[in-house]
Amino acid sequence: MSDTVRTDAATALAEVEKVTTALLPVPTGEVVALEAAAPDQAAEIKRRMDEVDLTNTQSIISFGSAAQAELQVISQEMLQGVKNKDVGPAGDALREIVSTIRGFSSEELDLSRERSWWDKLTGQAAPIAQFVARYEEVQGQIDRVTENLLKHEHTLLKDIKALDLLYEKTLRFYDELAIYIAAGVAKLKETDEVTIPAKEAEVAAAPAEDQVKKAQELRDLRAARDDLDRRVHDLRLTRQVTMQSLPSIRLVQENDKSLVTKINSTLVNTVPLWETQLAQAVTIQRSKDAAEAVRDANDLTNELLKANAENLQEANRTVREEMERGVFDIEAVKAANATLIATIEDSLRIADEGKTRRASAEVELVKMEAELRDTLASARARATQAPEAPANG
Repeated sequence: MSDTVRTDAATALAEVEKVTTALLPVPTGEVVALEAAAPDQAAEIKRRMDEVDLTNTQSIISFGSAAQAELQVISQEMLQGVKNKDVGPAGDALREIVSTIRGFSSEELDLSRERSWWDKLTGQAAPIAQFVARYEEVQGQIDRVTENLLKHEHTLLKDIKALDLLYEKTLRFYDELAIYIAAGVAKLKETDEVTIPAKEAEVAAAPAEDQVKKAQELRDLRAARDDLDRRVHDLRLTRQVTMQSLPSIRLVQENDKSLVTKINSTLVNTVPLWETQLAQAVTIQRSKDAAEAVRDANDLTNELLKANAENLQEANRTVREEMERGVFDIEAVKAANATLIATIEDSLRIADEGKTRRASAEVELVKMEAELRDTLASARARATQAPEAPANG
């Protein structure tokens, strides 16, 4: 709700309280007769009695017509006021603002929901963007409706004040009709008790040639008296209708006052509460997002700590094992030593075998040398024993 609307609503609150606490006067009861009326009221009754001329039919017909004419004007104003103050537009505005808030689905508050494949296919905005856009739309609608409500409230306040004036005028003419009725009743009594008996006595005392004329005057007087009686009866009916219009005006006023109070309460209390709830919804979702981001960061930190601890453990195991191994592994030394021993033994065996073969070779060489020597000696002996060949050949 805009600051202007909020200020106007708060300003109107005092006017609403003033209007709703105002008490209207209550209409008086029965018509007060001339004999029982207070001096000032008796003077008003007598003044209206003087308006009646039983010899003038028009004065009887128009008796109290001024009050009836004013009543007709007042009734038309009342009906026009009722039509202008139809609660439909204001009620529609209230229903519209409720529908606006209800249209803000609770599912839209779940910003963590993932977009469906359709949303992704059609390029729908992410939940947080949709939520903010929807919030701004609802806020705009609330501002527009609250401005309309404020206009309705001002209109209803004006109508309530106008109905106050209408009520006062109606009540004044209601009392005026009572004076006319009292004047009519007094005039009828005066006619029955004074005027007609006097006319009857005049008819009785009139000469024969004037009897018909005087008798006709008596009949006219009695007819005028009956017309006045009917006129007074009409005024009584009019007063009854006027009396019925008074509670009607008050009923309309009470309805308007209730509606004005409801509108003002909506503007001053309900709408700010709705706006606060919507703002809290946005803040809560943002806090939730921040908390989830912090949780993800903490989870990542814990995972890194765990991974680093495991890596440290593995690295420490490798380093410590390498540190404790020494320069050469005992198994490698043992293998090397065994290989060396085998090599030495092979060397000794090969040396022994070579020595044996050399000894055998020496024996063979001695033998071969002896055989060669014997052969050569045998060959020389043969050469010495052979005959000499002839000289001439």
